Amino acid sequence: MRKTLIFALSVGLMGGTALAQEQRWDGADDLPVNPLDCAGAPGEVAAKPYDGGQPNNPPDLAGKELVLVDVPKLIGIGYFNATSKGMQLAADELGNVKVTTDGPTKANIDEQITFIDNFITRGVHGVLFAANDPVAIAPVLKKALDKGIHVIGYDANAQPDAREWFVNQAEFNGIGKALIDNMAAEIGEDGSFAIVTSTFTTPNQARWIAEMWAYQQKCHPNMKWLETVEAQEDNILSFNQATTLINKYGPELNGLFGMTSVATPASAEAVTQAGKCGEVAVVGLATPNGMRPYVQSGCVKSVVLWNPVDLGYAAVHVARAVADGKLKPGDTQVDAGKLGTLPVVNGSEILLGPPFVYNMDNIDEFDF
Repeated sequence: MRKTLIFALSVGLMGGTALAQEQRWDGADDLPVNPLDCAGAPGEVAAKPYDGGQPNNPPDLAGKELVLVDVPKLIGIGYFNATSKGMQLAADELGNVKVTTDGPTKANIDEQITFIDNFITRGVHGVLFAANDPVAIAPVLKKALDKGIHVIGYDANAQPDAREWFVNQAEFNGIGKALIDNMAAEIGEDGSFAIVTSTFTTPNQARWIAEMWAYQQKCHPNMKWLETVEAQEDNILSFNQATTLINKYGPELNGLFGMTSVATPASAEAVTQAGKCGEVAVVGLATPNGMRPYVQSGCVKSVVLWNPVDLGYAAVHVARAVADGKLKPGDTQVDAGKLGTLPVVNGSEILLGPPFVYNMDNIDEFDF
């Protein structure tokens, strides 16, 4: 069986918001939740009618060269370097796809919109994106659809009608369950924890944390949620936020969640420098390479992630299938090359796979 990793990243703004255990964290109050059962693996995802958008009179590209542009949240970080690598692997394998990755060097939604708008003007067949903000990005994506350009999301979704399909690394409630269960195993049912995330509006982080809240209330009700703070996709800022939480709560803080590939290793470094390894558990989403030193030192026992190379690879195969007419509204699966057949869930999402936990026993099997 193919191993699918789970990992995540994102971007954000400085700030902090206190969170009481009995209420949902600021930023997720209006988000839907569907907590999984306390025991056992995730069940089947219920079928749902297609809810994506459609391009206006797209050209017939079946079997022809497909020119794609990939505009992630930002460029120059390990995670999106990995998704870009997967896209190039898929393009080389297919032979009739060209894909270029470009975008802002900081996670800025206005700059991301400008990049997409410029590519629409230049003329491309398809746009791949990972949204910094699901609402703000929607108008420029709809503009692309209006121009007959295919629009495929991955990693972080937009409003469904602003794109055709979204390649989801894992179900939000599955990630929430994996994170909370692993933290509970380390700090116990009465332990207290805090979170270092990106921003309260970043779509994937917001949904993961909302599902974490719901699952924790349902399955680990005696755990105490101390606080959720925002930090940019910035190592120093993430380290400072984690250090502030350690100093603020002292022995009351038993665990830290990192919700990005920067926040998790920065939190582990903060715990290490504070001499709190073994006292403050760190569980989160990050790349194996970024977390290897902390796992090998014993300061971090478990990390939840997915394989971003596979995510980028799948996104290009989805774009090719759409252009070839092999993936249409109402379909229940799509062929994704070496990844095999991937299911369609939630109307217009392609599901990469379930959460995976890596630790001391398996971390050296992965290199990204």
